[in-house]
Amino acid sequence: QVQLVESGGGLVQPGGSLRLSCAASGSTFSIVAMGWYRQAPGKQRELVARGHSRGMPNYADSVKGRFTISRDNAKNIVYLQMNSLKPEDTAVYYCKVEALVSGTDYTTDYWGQGTQVTVSS
Repeated sequence: QVQLVESGGGLVQPGGSLRLSCAASGSTFSIVAMGWYRQAPGKQRELVARGHSRGMPNYADSVKGRFTISRDNAKNIVYLQMNSLKPEDTAVYYCKVEALVSGTDYTTDYWGQGTQVTVSS
């Protein structure tokens, strides 16, 4: 089991910046990927950024060049640095980790509770 605690959301003006954090605890040794997703009112949840233990991170086209995902492996924290924020970035942001199921090559997903990001003047 992996537990996730998110922080860092809030209200910011257009063009501003925020950094989200997601701290993982529990069976963190089984984590193979960590990422951020978001869900705006009336829309489906979508990928924002995802980093895998193997390979480069991937980003949604809408955030490329503005958002950066990073990970502190020693502390099991994944960050999402969000710059040049736009009103359309307003959403609830969720952290998700993919962890190996013991004794298999399959993974299971764990989600954080979500943190609200509002971009408005």
